[in-house]
Amino acid sequence: MVVSPDMQSLHSLKALILATLLLACSLVNHAAAPPVPAQLTDEQFWQLSSESSEQDRYFRSDNLLSNELNFQYVIPELLKTAQQGRVYMGVGPEQNFTYIAAIKPAMAFIVDIRHGNLDVHLMYKALFEMSATRAEFVSRLFSRKQPAGLSARSTATELFTAYLKVEPSAELFATNLKAVVDHLKTKHKFPLSAGDEEGIEWAMSNYYRYGPSINYNSSDTSAAPPIVGADGGRRGGGGNFVTYADLMMADDGARQERSYLANDENFTFLKNLETRNLLVPVVGDFGGPKAIREVGKYLKSNGAMVSTFYLSNVENYLNTDGKTEAFLSNVATLPIDESSRFIRTGGNRGFGGGGGGGGMNSTQLGNMLEETRGYRGR
Repeated sequence: MVVSPDMQSLHSLKALILATLLLACSLVNHAAAPPVPAQLTDEQFWQLSSESSEQDRYFRSDNLLSNELNFQYVIPELLKTAQQGRVYMGVGPEQNFTYIAAIKPAMAFIVDIRHGNLDVHLMYKALFEMSATRAEFVSRLFSRKQPAGLSARSTATELFTAYLKVEPSAELFATNLKAVVDHLKTKHKFPLSAGDEEGIEWAMSNYYRYGPSINYNSSDTSAAPPIVGADGGRRGGGGNFVTYADLMMADDGARQERSYLANDENFTFLKNLETRNLLVPVVGDFGGPKAIREVGKYLKSNGAMVSTFYLSNVENYLNTDGKTEAFLSNVATLPIDESSRFIRTGGNRGFGGGGGGGGMNSTQLGNMLEETRGYRGR
């Protein structure tokens, strides 16, 4: 059979179209591939947390809540650069939730030198999963009966103004504490140690005792139980008396309230992330040999990228302890690019840079790739 030139051209055209379609499908499938698992099993969650962790170490404060009232101020600028659907890293307690709600990562790791912070995040995990609404979540967190009149449309101000008027309930505290521990041990089958259970009870007892008026220094009073999850010591957080209610009712400096309890969308995003076991607490020293590097190995094995790393004022301690270079070398092992950003609190404006003043209410962004460029391969 003789094939005409026109037939040859037609066959060539069909082959080209087919190849183009196959390539397009391949690209679409590649683009749609998630950078991290859609969820972790309970076993994977516990293993990832445990195997990434280091031995906890002494820290001078327990940090049951932030004392950074203006920490939302960097969010509008951050959203111009940091990409959603990537991985968030941070340190400390609840302020991470507000950043996560804004950036909407696919996964989050909270790395903190205090084992007590891991226990706090396990407590929060259970509370998110067990609570259907923001009002129910706040009721469980502070062991206060839910006031009437709150709805899905309630603002953070309405929510906390109502709860500030409610007395604590010892009965509700006992019920909530048992429910949290049972949820972690029975539903998830996490092998909590006696220290973990004690740490969760200690944290919840402080939220119960002080309610939405709890501040950074509350647990330093003689009425507070001793610190759990750290190598002794009492806290000394200065004279900052910003309360939990203040933090939740704050805005980003442009009158947009962005706290994780500001609206149902923010709360639901965190609840979903926690339910899929994708917010992983890790015990680790920023300048230590293991935690950050293990997180980096895991992320690289999944083709993931870090969008944001919230540092609070940890760089001040790193500088004092001579661990700045070790930390930057650790961060250099993370998968980052030009859009990846540090969020830092305090006077310093970059590792190795000069001070900028402003104290705990001064928050800045830093380019992670630029600041770690000289530390590759260390």
